[in-house]
Amino acid sequence: MARDLKPPKNATSEPLATGKAAGSVAARDASSSSEIADFVAKVKALGPATGPGRGRLLFAMDATMSRAPTWDMALALQSEMFQAVKEIGSLEVQLMYFRGAGEARASRWVSNADALAGLMRQVACHGGYTQIGKVLTHARRESETKRISALVYVGDAVEEQIDDLAGRAGELALLGVPAFLFQEGDDPHATRAFAEIARLTKGAACRFGPGSAAELRDLLTAVAVYAAGGEKALQALLAKPGSAGARRLLGQMKR
Repeated sequence: MARDLKPPKNATSEPLATGKAAGSVAARDASSSSEIADFVAKVKALGPATGPGRGRLLFAMDATMSRAPTWDMALALQSEMFQAVKEIGSLEVQLMYFRGAGEARASRWVSNADALAGLMRQVACHGGYTQIGKVLTHARRESETKRISALVYVGDAVEEQIDDLAGRAGELALLGVPAFLFQEGDDPHATRAFAEIARLTKGAACRFGPGSAAELRDLLTAVAVYAAGGEKALQALLAKPGSAGARRLLGQMKR
């Protein structure tokens, strides 16, 4: 089964668990808006990473039917993140999504944010089960070839066994790839799974709802800047006043 947008690559099929939670409700934002805004502004001010090479960000998303009600909003925010990546100029991005009966696709690694954002807007939601295990395995394989700076995942549910996902996250952690997971809604099983993946990979997990669009956009942008600038960029903020947002993110990454 192909998992690529362009050009085709090989992919493997894996058994999926059943039992998707029906729908989701708007979740309380775990971070203060002022802290997020302050954190993002200061990380952006640091500018892109210096030195040889580019940062590499794998951006994965759940495109199953339960996300359809807020899909257009999410695409708009994620497109804005890619525009921020374009401004950074030192980051390569790969898009991955899953949906339907085992369909999972990934694009080439590209530095053209406009093309990638346009490609993402062509994706529509189809019914199906989550395939987060495939995302983690794909991230590991890609990073074994050439190290990934960060994995971003946006979704609302987890239908796989947490222990299985934790094992795959552990493999990713051995390669030093942090996972940043953004949960739409407040499904408790997804909350536990995302928190465990974030803990194992020294990344972070955050919930969002329809009322926290601005926070999601800013956090996605901040992670993109982190992927380009690395943890040193975040560490530099700790010596400056008003660094609560950066301190919180770094705190999660080091658990």
